[in-house]
Amino acid sequence: MIVRHFLRWIQTAPAGDRADATSALARAYLHSDLSPGDRAAAEAAMIVLLDDPSPLVRRALADALASAEDAPQSVLAGLLQDQPDVAAVVARHSPLLLDAELVDLVGTGEPLVQYAIARRLDVPAPVAAAIAEVGCLEACLAVVALDGADLPAFSIDRIIERFGDDAEIREALFRRPDLSAGARQALVVKLSEALSVFVSDRAWLGKERAGRVVKEAAEKATVVIAAAARGDALRPLARHLRRSGQLTTGLVLRALLSGHVSLFEEALAELSGLSARRVAGLVGDRRGAGFRALYDKAGLPASAYPAFSAALDAWHADGTGSTGRAGDAQLRRRMVERVLTAYAPLAASDLDQLLALLRRFAAEAARDEARAFTEDLIAGRDAVEDDDLTFPLAAAA
Repeated sequence: MIVRHFLRWIQTAPAGDRADATSALARAYLHSDLSPGDRAAAEAAMIVLLDDPSPLVRRALADALASAEDAPQSVLAGLLQDQPDVAAVVARHSPLLLDAELVDLVGTGEPLVQYAIARRLDVPAPVAAAIAEVGCLEACLAVVALDGADLPAFSIDRIIERFGDDAEIREALFRRPDLSAGARQALVVKLSEALSVFVSDRAWLGKERAGRVVKEAAEKATVVIAAAARGDALRPLARHLRRSGQLTTGLVLRALLSGHVSLFEEALAELSGLSARRVAGLVGDRRGAGFRALYDKAGLPASAYPAFSAALDAWHADGTGSTGRAGDAQLRRRMVERVLTAYAPLAASDLDQLLALLRRFAAEAARDEARAFTEDLIAGRDAVEDDDLTFPLAAAA
């Protein structure tokens, strides 16, 4: 009887009053001790309200029912088909929605609904994957930053592919403890590309020079990431570098000249198709008999072999297994200078690109060594008298 009066009343009541009455009706359905007949009538009335011309009424219905575990499924289904700001309320809060339903909602392409789903307390892997694949930028940012989101590694890669140019996405991804070495390196590349465009657009550097500078910076960062990798993380990183076209001669040589032979070996294993154990054996063989065959099988340029051979000899001479500070990507100055000395007489001409690269490596190594010395000097100033401080290169001279 009460519901009958309600249905008659809403025919002429103002929208604001209808919204208040709709909220009261929904709360009565959820929390009052209604008879089966009244309960069925109340559900029927809410279904009728789905067609109310005022979004205020439908939004009031969504607000009242969204978080309820015993909300009528028929009403929720209708609200999910409503305009985005109404559907988003149910999409974000309802505990009754199936993963398949959430995936379908993401697929509709409504950014507000996608964003609402990404902000649910718990976002299962299939739903997170759907957001990564077709979700808007805001939804992807929300799901990346959400602690309760089960985001698969391939979905992180997809988000980087789609939105890695966005600074907020990069920052949120870098904060994730589950970010793989490959994904971290892909983000570094995106950041490098953004910096290259930034400086070239402002005419601070020429486009080609800016591209080279940031490329070498990205390669240095790649070695840092590799140095911090643990367990079996290096092989996926090497695979990612090869598939993205970044496993270049320069990067492989940088890894060796930085003392990070594990990355060097994984790179050769990826390029040659040999097992990592087999590659490690050939690299560690001081006679060098098998390294040339490994080098050729990896497809690296024949003209660069003398540089790699000299670098490997220098590594053996400095002590196999020495990798310097953890997470360090600094080039070893003695190794670089030894390789430069060995390769310079073999260079085709002054236009030899590898010779130019080795000269840049030498300059970079010298700068890094000077910075490290300065930092150590400053850090020890309180403990050591100034008269006792001697620059190590001067002392060696």
